Amino acid sequence: MDRYERINALHRTLKASRYPITVMRLQDELGCSRATVYRDLAFLRDALMAPLVGDGESGFRYDQTQGDRFELPGLWLSSEELYALLAAQQLLTRTGGGVLAGALAPFQQRVESLLAEQAGGKRWPVERVRVIPHRTRKLDERAFRVVATAVLERKQFVFDYRARSTDEKTRRTVSPQRITHYRDNWYLDAWDHDRDGLRSFSVDRITGARVLEARARDMDEVQLQQHLAGSYGIFSGEPRGWATILFSAKAARWVADEHWHSQQQGRTLPDGRYELKLPYSAPRELLMDVLHYGSDAQVIEPASLREQAKSLLTLALSNYDR
Repeated sequence: MDRYERINALHRTLKASRYPITVMRLQDELGCSRATVYRDLAFLRDALMAPLVGDGESGFRYDQTQGDRFELPGLWLSSEELYALLAAQQLLTRTGGGVLAGALAPFQQRVESLLAEQAGGKRWPVERVRVIPHRTRKLDERAFRVVATAVLERKQFVFDYRARSTDEKTRRTVSPQRITHYRDNWYLDAWDHDRDGLRSFSVDRITGARVLEARARDMDEVQLQQHLAGSYGIFSGEPRGWATILFSAKAARWVADEHWHSQQQGRTLPDGRYELKLPYSAPRELLMDVLHYGSDAQVIEPASLREQAKSLLTLALSNYDR
């Protein structure tokens, strides 16, 4: 246990006790020497201004008139929390590009300052923490800020949208519901006033965004969950059915630990293969993930999804017949 953890534990122990605690008991609870207990008590009293009373014979406690109100000043972290914060700091530094860098710069500076204070002059080997973005799309920073502003201020906004599947450009007026970070990319869930329904938009396909004065139409959270989270992946909607995928024993070692959907059902078969069942709406994203496993995955049901997978594999194979 390092010093910060001991001070935290010492503070919690003293605050919870109504009677003096002996130095011997504090040694046992903190797992340290008698001299260390005295040093920590002195630091708590003199540096942190804790209302500490007592002595080495009768024990120590907080003054009953002040102990309930006293809290440790600033932010105190255990070593595990500090390491997690260090990793988060690296995540902020190395992902998101220019989209979040400007907005989060003050927070990042605070994190770095906190790390320096807690390290006590020691240099943290930040280069040992690696963050490698995977298939991140380039975002229009201005569009992202407009989307985030509209979501948080609960305002309608208008934008141009170029669908990736058809490359068709349309003008949309929406009531934003929430913004979602999924697979290293950002998506907007919104009520589309022109189409009178809930839609999901890739933020990287949004341009010419402008916030309007009109208040956004707020959708019921249950309705949002049913429409946008009830099926597989970001391209959701009312589930059209359940898919059953069978994975080889080799792939099972990975798939059994993967989260595909909140309602997924999985089981390991006697021969080591893994059967995964989950609801889906649009099959495109599900098939992309299944085909990622190549010959180690097989769509079993429904028959229509199985045929779609077969057709995609046939088309892919035809590319190598030329």
